[in-house]
Amino acid sequence: MLGRLHVVPSMLLVFGAAVLLSGCNEQSVASASPPEPPEVSVVTVKPSPRAIVRELPGRIAPLRVAEVRPRVSGIIVARSFQQGSRVKAGDALYQIDPKPFEVELQATEAALAKAEAVKEQAGQHARRVGILASGQAASQASNETAIASLRQAEADIAARQADVARARLNLGYATIRAPISGVIGAALLSEGALVVQNEASSLATIQQLDSVYADFTQSISEMNRLRRDFERGDLDRVAPDAAKVRLVLDDGSVYPENGKLLFSDAKVDANTGQVTLRGEFRNPKQELLPGLYVRVLIEQGRDPDALSVPPQAIQRNSSGASEVYLVKDDNRIVAQPVRTGNLVDGQWLITEGLEPGQRVVVEGFQKFAVGDVVRPSAWNDAQAVDGAAARDQSAAAKQTQPAVR
Repeated sequence: MLGRLHVVPSMLLVFGAAVLLSGCNEQSVASASPPEPPEVSVVTVKPSPRAIVRELPGRIAPLRVAEVRPRVSGIIVARSFQQGSRVKAGDALYQIDPKPFEVELQATEAALAKAEAVKEQAGQHARRVGILASGQAASQASNETAIASLRQAEADIAARQADVARARLNLGYATIRAPISGVIGAALLSEGALVVQNEASSLATIQQLDSVYADFTQSISEMNRLRRDFERGDLDRVAPDAAKVRLVLDDGSVYPENGKLLFSDAKVDANTGQVTLRGEFRNPKQELLPGLYVRVLIEQGRDPDALSVPPQAIQRNSSGASEVYLVKDDNRIVAQPVRTGNLVDGQWLITEGLEPGQRVVVEGFQKFAVGDVVRPSAWNDAQAVDGAAARDQSAAAKQTQPAVR
């Protein structure tokens, strides 16, 4: 009996302790507060004027191109330019053997001198016959013949003077000169080659590259859509003298010189359905060479009520379409499909899917799922940039700091 009495109290003590412990656990769980919603950074969508910029493919073309051709026939005896160098208009490029043209000039000058002598004799004879005819000592027919001979001598002098001018011109053409200023290409003929007047093949090509053209194309459907937007008043037109044209090079960098839009072609290519446009760009360093592929950024209008979001706000869903995460009035997250336009001034233009006043998540995507309640805070682009710069400086300082041994 005594053994049973000792067992029963010990069991009661163990049971009582278990009850007390379970009560404490329930009180601690009841007293724990629910976790706070995660904080995310948002931007409030506001309409603002934005430029409508189109990115179009294009090619660089020289401002002026001149093919060097011979204007007289002969043998080339000298080449006086460096291939690939800059030349000025009027610089001597090739020399054709001038001796045949010098001989021709001497012959025509001699023929002119002879014609002048004949004219002088004819003039003296006409004066004498005229005196005799006035005194009835010579017939009127003789006087008319003498006057006609004088006029023939004068006409012969004019013909000989033209021959001399032609011979001098051909002698000048024996020196082939640059028709324009620019960069000359490869020499296609060398000394000893026979050239023929007005032949089809050229001796060299000169291209003016101080300024260049950028020829690019735009589909007629897009131009018509822009025209309809202008007519409805959805877009504001850009003045022709204020239209900016910029170039994006093959490495993705933007060419520092802004260009000007010259014209839009008045016809549509029947094969591609596109219209050709042309811009002009200064090329002081000759970075833009003919044939270079570029992308042209052309400002064709302004949207006075454009909606835009930072690039990091655009997400991709499982199908690859663009979407953003919105914070509703109850601070719950919803996914909203959107359609993006162009990237202008570091902001994606939104053409469909957003309304003014909506809050779009920019940072904190890893903290929530669709349907969760979040704690939104205004996103500050400057603070994000400063924070990133500070982190970069801190990392650089750690790298340069000496190790402690």
